[in-house]
Amino acid sequence: MVPKHDYNIMEETKTVKVVVLGDIGRSPRMQYHALSLANNGFKVIIISYLETTPPREVIDHPRISVTKLNPIVFHKGPKLVQYVLKAIWQTISLFLTLFVSGRCDYLLCQNPPAIPTLPVCRWYCLITRTKFVIDWHNYAYSIMALALPPDHLLVKLSKFIERYFGQTSQYNLCVTYAMKANLLNNWEIQATVLYDRPPKLFHPITVDEKHKLFVKLSQHYPQFRSLGREHLNSGDGVIKTAVTEVGGGGAQLRPDRPGVLFSSTSWTPDEDFSVLMQALQVYETTYSLSETTETDKPKLPKLLCVITGKGPMKENYINQISKRNWKHVTVVTPWLEACDYPTMVASADLGVCLHTSSSGLDLPMKVVDMFGAGLPVCAYDFRCLDELVKNEKNGYIFKNSHELSEKLIEWFQDFPNNEVQNDKAAKMKSELKDFQKSRWEDNWNLIAKKIFES
Repeated sequence: MVPKHDYNIMEETKTVKVVVLGDIGRSPRMQYHALSLANNGFKVIIISYLETTPPREVIDHPRISVTKLNPIVFHKGPKLVQYVLKAIWQTISLFLTLFVSGRCDYLLCQNPPAIPTLPVCRWYCLITRTKFVIDWHNYAYSIMALALPPDHLLVKLSKFIERYFGQTSQYNLCVTYAMKANLLNNWEIQATVLYDRPPKLFHPITVDEKHKLFVKLSQHYPQFRSLGREHLNSGDGVIKTAVTEVGGGGAQLRPDRPGVLFSSTSWTPDEDFSVLMQALQVYETTYSLSETTETDKPKLPKLLCVITGKGPMKENYINQISKRNWKHVTVVTPWLEACDYPTMVASADLGVCLHTSSSGLDLPMKVVDMFGAGLPVCAYDFRCLDELVKNEKNGYIFKNSHELSEKLIEWFQDFPNNEVQNDKAAKMKSELKDFQKSRWEDNWNLIAKKIFES
């Protein structure tokens, strides 16, 4: 994810433990922290669950080691009892792992989750005289309140623990200025804003790179094949996918290609996928009407909607999609290798983000990745989104499925030959070039590096 470079070896090598009480393979910001620390001469010990294999840059880095936490699942008994038993196991497991993994100078902890992460990390730092650093991604209690009433005991307990132990850290990082103000005003916690920025791996790509990806995906997903055919070779020496073709002049985009819509989702309640489903239904209906009626309205292309990600609600929505029987909208949910994800993002025509922050204080990293790849985005509006998405400058914001469907139809009308819309897209991509000037590596060295050299 973050390219290797010459290490800035310090006079005395310091060790940083990066603690994620979750899957490090699906925690890109903490991966980037680890790589930045390692590339600046620190020894890094990642302590986390290992459900998804992290990128090779992390696994193969000579200054990074991963210590795996062992999960435990309770299936019987009331949910409250299951939650308490899980917290007890995590407390014991994390506490012992912190001690057996050796000494360190700094402990960088991701929040959320807060329970038992913050208390355990604080106790460890107190006993070993380690400097405690919290990276605030969101609030655990606000995520919990999505499924429980705000006055529920667990919500109140989580909020108390977050506030109390959050105040005991020596340093704090956070993801937005809105969160910085909230931490200071409500909990008297001083935090430094470290915006998510894309690593250099996310960048615009050539048509040839797009073609190679679609050929690769075509081997496993027929939706990427040329007109749904079983073979990529058309018989006349031209290799085709649904989107690209190769002739004597090399790879090129097909003039009759579908529009490629891309989204990445965690399939959780804070990302309402039904909003996109309803918008796609409107697109399907609008396409059908334009075919059956004589009208001067712009024509729409077929739509290939590529959605990546894992999560608890995925199967439910996939079943709903299969019942729609859309003829002009195709939804595919491919599993992508880590090296293919940035290429897929850069191969799309428009991105969609359904993230709605539980606290209204964090920003979706998936949009950062899209911007890094030069992909304009339609993003669900919430409290501090304007710190990232500038409406009609680098993307669009929407508040419901109706507004999203309008944006999709406007963006793809007469695709790919809509001169007015192509001009808008060119201006947005020009705006994104300025965004791409600030990459994770440079931003981290400017803002976060001094914390770990103190």
